[in-house]
Amino acid sequence: MFHTIAAGAMLFSSLTAPAAATTPPPLPNEVSISVVTANGSGCPSGSAAVAVSPDRRAFTVTYSEYMAQLGVGTKPTDFRKNCQLALDVHIPQGFTYAIAEADYRGYAHLERGATGTAVASYYFQGNSQTARATHPFNGPLDDNWQTKDTVGVTALVFEPCGEQRNLNINTELRVNAGRSNPKKTTSFMSMDSTDGAFSTVYQFAWKRCS
Repeated sequence: MFHTIAAGAMLFSSLTAPAAATTPPPLPNEVSISVVTANGSGCPSGSAAVAVSPDRRAFTVTYSEYMAQLGVGTKPTDFRKNCQLALDVHIPQGFTYAIAEADYRGYAHLERGATGTAVASYYFQGNSQTARATHPFNGPLDDNWQTKDTVGVTALVFEPCGEQRNLNINTELRVNAGRSNPKKTTSFMSMDSTDGAFSTVYQFAWKRCS
C-alpha cells in the first residue's frame, strides 16, 4: 500500500528545538510525505489511511481494524495488535526534523481487574536511537481514551542531516486479563473512535542543519 501526499499539502508544527527557535520551517510547497508501507496485525491492507489536517500543521492516520481483545469469542493472538508505518518525508536541503508530539485516541472496554497498554515508538531507518512512550490503563473502564506523547527537546530524535531515511512509527495495543475472568468476559482496546472517525495526529519539530 502506497499513499502520497502532494507537496504543498502539509505544514508541520512550530519549532521546539532551541537551535531552530528563530528559524521558520520550510514552506508547505517544499515538503511532501508518502507512506511506503503499513504493516501489522492492527493495520491489515486497506485499513489505514493517511491525510493532512485542515490547518496543514500535522498529518493524521485513520485506522478501521485496530483492536486488541481478550476473552470470550477471541483468538489467543488477539490480545496484542501492532502497526508499523514507514514514511518517506521529502524536505528541502539544509533542514532536518523529528516527531515532537503525537495524539492518540480510541475506545476501551476493560473488565474489572483487566489492564490495557498503548505503546508508540519513533525512529529513523538504520538509526538505533528511538523515542518511546508507554501508557497503561486499568479496568473497570468503558469509555473513550486519549494519550499525548510529547518528546522533550533533549530527547528529540532527528533525521541525520544530508540523508534521506524512512521515518518509522510503530504502535501497539495490548490487553491483559489480570484479575478478570477471560472465560466469562471480554476486554478490548481499539485505536479509533466508536464511530470509526478517529485519526491519530502527528506533529513535527524542525531545525536547520549546521
